[in-house]
Amino acid sequence: MTHYRYSIKILPGATVCEDCTLEGDITIGGGTVIHPRVTIIAEGGPIIIAEYCIIEEYSTIIHKKNEQPENPPKPLFIGAHNVFEVGCRLESLCGHIGESNVFECKSFVGTDVKIGSGCVIGAACSLTTPQTLPDNTVIWGSEHNNREALEKQPSQLLQLDFLGKVMPNYHRLRKSNVHKRQMSRQSQEPAKS
Repeated sequence: MTHYRYSIKILPGATVCEDCTLEGDITIGGGTVIHPRVTIIAEGGPIIIAEYCIIEEYSTIIHKKNEQPENPPKPLFIGAHNVFEVGCRLESLCGHIGESNVFECKSFVGTDVKIGSGCVIGAACSLTTPQTLPDNTVIWGSEHNNREALEKQPSQLLQLDFLGKVMPNYHRLRKSNVHKRQMSRQSQEPAKS
């Protein structure tokens, strides 16, 4: 039986509040901002959050355990520039969340939903049936209507810059514990069996 070391890896430039729950093998990319009261649980395998994501208060991301566990477990990869607004919840068995998505307040994405890039899950929308959202899909309203977005999602870089400067004044932060140099060496090493 293989034992996996559970660890939290925070890359330089990430802003991660101490008052959040991080459990399991989680990698947080540079430029990502994680607000207080966020819950991220990697129970089914590693979670890799790419750079420049915003994860707001009371958001929950869970990489659920699969009924037939894989060895080694597949990671949940969350692409760059995603925004998880207050109180949203994402549950996934494994897979990939695209880039530049917005999960609005109180939205819910279930385990059998695959998300492309440039999608918007509207406030209080709940996606529980198995489906794949193609790129640039917008889900809105109590009937969970959908359409294709007319334009790309705006960049969050100004908000990220502002949060990176202001949050250290009001919250205790977790320190970066991985240097880019270490990460590049690890990625060049062959996988050990």
